[in-house]
Amino acid sequence: MTSKPLADLTGHYVLDPAHTSIAFVARHAMVTKVRGTFREFDGTADLDGSEPGKSWAKVTIQAASIDTGNEQRDGHLRTNDFLDAPGFPEITFTSSGVSQLDETRYRVEGDLSIKDVTRPVGIDFEFMGSATDPFGNRRVGFEGAVTISRKEYGITWNAALEGGGVLVGDKVVLEFDVSAIKQD
Repeated sequence: MTSKPLADLTGHYVLDPAHTSIAFVARHAMVTKVRGTFREFDGTADLDGSEPGKSWAKVTIQAASIDTGNEQRDGHLRTNDFLDAPGFPEITFTSSGVSQLDETRYRVEGDLSIKDVTRPVGIDFEFMGSATDPFGNRRVGFEGAVTISRKEYGITWNAALEGGGVLVGDKVVLEFDVSAIKQD
């Protein structure tokens, strides 16, 4: 993958869902982790390679598309105990600012809305590069992650374990592996 000067990357982009992953990791039973992804989402971004602070992004995730590889658990995660997908079908992130941390890292500040709670978060992303794919599309890649407290979003369901502790940890790591295509 070759990297062009960032000014050359200025433009409007859409997420490529076939090559983008929005995933999460949460502690389970105090001894292991459960990993999952969201299968349905869309997003757009305007990148300003010369002045990153003018960049912005918006992502919309379909809550019902949660997939941990276990249908029973996924069904529970879709209920009001967790995401309440029928009542709040979308999880959204709308940026409010972008700052460059160093040559390849950026912090994207914005509002994350889950269920009926919106809270500010800062997500650190690393620019992985840009390339023109075999179909002539200009692509950019970013990887990022942020840890949130599910309780801060009103997701408080849990079960006590016999030996102490709880079934589901409070901290959830959201992971983003983004491939976006420049629009003409």
